[in-house]
Amino acid sequence: MGQYILRRLLLAIPSLLGISVVLFTVLALAPGDPFEELASNPAIPAEVRMALRAKFGLDDPVWQRYFNWFGAMIQGDWGYSFVSRIDVDTLILQRVPVTVAVIGASQIVALLVALPVGIISAVRPYSWFDRIASTIAFIGFSLPTFFTGLLFILLFSITLDWLPFVYRADISATGWEWWWLQIKQSLMPVMVLGLFQGATWTRYVRSAVLDVVRLDYVTTARSKGLTERVVILKHVVRNALIPVVTLVALQMPAVFGGAIVTEQIFRVPGIGSLLIDAILRNDTPVIMGVTFVFSILVIAFNLIADLLYGWLDPRISYR
Repeated sequence: MGQYILRRLLLAIPSLLGISVVLFTVLALAPGDPFEELASNPAIPAEVRMALRAKFGLDDPVWQRYFNWFGAMIQGDWGYSFVSRIDVDTLILQRVPVTVAVIGASQIVALLVALPVGIISAVRPYSWFDRIASTIAFIGFSLPTFFTGLLFILLFSITLDWLPFVYRADISATGWEWWWLQIKQSLMPVMVLGLFQGATWTRYVRSAVLDVVRLDYVTTARSKGLTERVVILKHVVRNALIPVVTLVALQMPAVFGGAIVTEQIFRVPGIGSLLIDAILRNDTPVIMGVTFVFSILVIAFNLIADLLYGWLDPRISYR
């Protein structure tokens, strides 16, 4: 197992290098100037703007700028935000805990919805429960997160006045009151992401369980006198979850993409809102840092998915 993890980590290095080259090249060739506001300000001489461009190497060739950025990054220097006047790694570290908490909680909600509903729908195919669950699932993953987010705000914030629709990072309360306020303001973004993913995964769980439940070894397990609960949980679900784990790992980029939109709707101070703000202001170092962090997280989740295969299916060995 240890050698397999080490080998996968070594294979991730060229992947990250390729991703960084593509991202940096696209951002370098994209239109826009981070010092455009300085150029339109008559109080700032053109010499000052040119000196800043020279200081940050914006007039150097793209390949030279990339090697300068990469050499600084591996030494722990991720650059300097042109807008916030703060180091990029400091900005990201301030935002990552919020994004990880929201996405992590939403994925737990999605699994709590998708697994039981998908399994019951597969065990009782074409029943009333299956038809209702399938209909709700189709509606759930057909609606984009920005639409359901606005519906949640209209219902729970404006009409019922139960939940705040703006996420506040400066809560002054302490103790249990702080936790309660955090839960209240996190509930809507977590549920928007979680229900969307849960609706998508429900269909895949149902399909995977249906494929396994008809196999011969399941019939053999029933013929041995095992209870239906044991047959489903031990012999069906465990094998049916292997393709579901693959799906979850492959959909992580979409999850982070949905988190970016959701964070903007509810003003969650995560790395998604940081990325949008940096794009609007042409803050290239921040865009590069955030997208690179997203790449690392996606590769990490794919590695976790591969490790879960061995736990779900003992026949899989890591060599």
